[in-house]
Amino acid sequence: MIIFTNDFLELFEENGKVYIRTIKKGFPIKELDRILRSYPRIKLTNFSMLKNALGKEADRSEIGLWLPNIEIEIANDKMSASVFIYATIDEIREDQEKIIAQIKEMLSQYNIVHGITDIDLNKIVPGKACLIAQGTPPTAGEDAVLKYLEIPERKPEIREDGKADYFEMNFIFEIKEGDWLGEKIPPKPGIEGKNVHGEVIPAPFGKDAQLKYDKHSAREVEEDGKVVLYATNSGVVENRQGLISVNRHLPIDGDIGLETGNIKFDGSVTIRGTVSNGFSVIATGDISIEDPGGVSGAKLIKSTEGDIYIKGGIFGMGETEIEAGGSIFVKHVNDANLMAKKEIVIGSYSLGSYLVANTILVDERKGKIIGGKAVAKNMIVTAYAGNHLERRTELIIESLSKHQAYEIIQEKASLLKETQEEIVQITTKINLIGQYKEKLSNQQAQALKLLKDEIEKKKTNAVKLDQEIKELMYNLKNVGKEEIVVKKEAHPGTFIQIGTKSSLLTKVTQGTFLLEFGELNV
Repeated sequence: MIIFTNDFLELFEENGKVYIRTIKKGFPIKELDRILRSYPRIKLTNFSMLKNALGKEADRSEIGLWLPNIEIEIANDKMSASVFIYATIDEIREDQEKIIAQIKEMLSQYNIVHGITDIDLNKIVPGKACLIAQGTPPTAGEDAVLKYLEIPERKPEIREDGKADYFEMNFIFEIKEGDWLGEKIPPKPGIEGKNVHGEVIPAPFGKDAQLKYDKHSAREVEEDGKVVLYATNSGVVENRQGLISVNRHLPIDGDIGLETGNIKFDGSVTIRGTVSNGFSVIATGDISIEDPGGVSGAKLIKSTEGDIYIKGGIFGMGETEIEAGGSIFVKHVNDANLMAKKEIVIGSYSLGSYLVANTILVDERKGKIIGGKAVAKNMIVTAYAGNHLERRTELIIESLSKHQAYEIIQEKASLLKETQEEIVQITTKINLIGQYKEKLSNQQAQALKLLKDEIEKKKTNAVKLDQEIKELMYNLKNVGKEEIVVKKEAHPGTFIQIGTKSSLLTKVTQGTFLLEFGELNV
């Protein structure tokens, strides 16, 4: 079939291929390009052959393909199909009904039955893809939703009414056996999709999630399509190391003294009175001492995993030590040692005391740190530091370098991985032995129990390590941002240190002390 001819050349098609016959050499290539563009069905595939053919008389040279009038292309994922119309704009407008009929026939031929769209032939660009069918993608189901009992925030309330100051907080949050602790709405199925062939595409379920709780103090129950979490014992509800738990609670109406002796308790302790001179209280959970008069001369008040709240002050007499695996909240402290893994929050003043915590916060309106030493990792905040007598008062930030922090994180991550591998190994043993549960001797059953106890300890340790790594990662973000804030007056005799940089103040000043370009901005 002859496509085009003039005195210089002839373009013709045979078996779907386009050839050029050169009658006379010297025809301008630009002029030929204009001619080729007027025939959308010609797809040039060999430009060098075309160029050579124009420079000499030649019988035939293959230069391209003769495209069909209409083509349909289906995407690899079968989620869309496009139509290509290889005709001039005039041809498209003149033969619209015929072209639409051809398109419909080809859709049927290619089994395209879903998501077919109408096309406006007046807007078609010859040779350009035009969407003719669009599949319906599947919709993922809704993710699981976790809800937990809201535990009141531990934030002391410091207020002034003209007569007295109050340092109060909702510290112990008690619940009863069978109380609601949380629930999980399971993930939901999604909505299936279809490709352009009408084939069903399965929809993924939403992402699942597990309730995080202490299995010794809570249990799951399936109710009304939900997984509900209930307390299995009465006690104090806490969120410890990322797990909601109900810990045992020991309420003591009076004082800790001769009548009670020292207290050591696995759980939380609430003391309505005080801790007498020379006596100690040690608990794994929170400790709340609610006598407004505070604590005087106590030997040791220690929470290995929780917080400590002392409504009144501490008169340490150089003997009292307060240690918390969490935070310490106290109205004021005299001559005592306080060490907290998280925060030390003081409502009024610290006098001649040794304070160690991640963050130390003394009331920024009128709080005072006078004498002693306050050592933090991230921040120290107070209204006043030192006094007019120039009593030496040390405010110190002991921060890790990024290199040191990374080393500790890597060490703990390695230990966590090792613990997780041990958990997998022990779980495999338990599952293997469990297959013969009915045939076990007493000795074998006891060995199985020991394995289960061991795996629970390792799981607890893994959770603790994971929490420590997250805490280190959080602290790592603050490396270089450590600061000491004295809102009103830092007196001469106040020693400021951040990292290895330090300065002893010689005049009254105030502000935020930090490292700027590696130097202390005092």
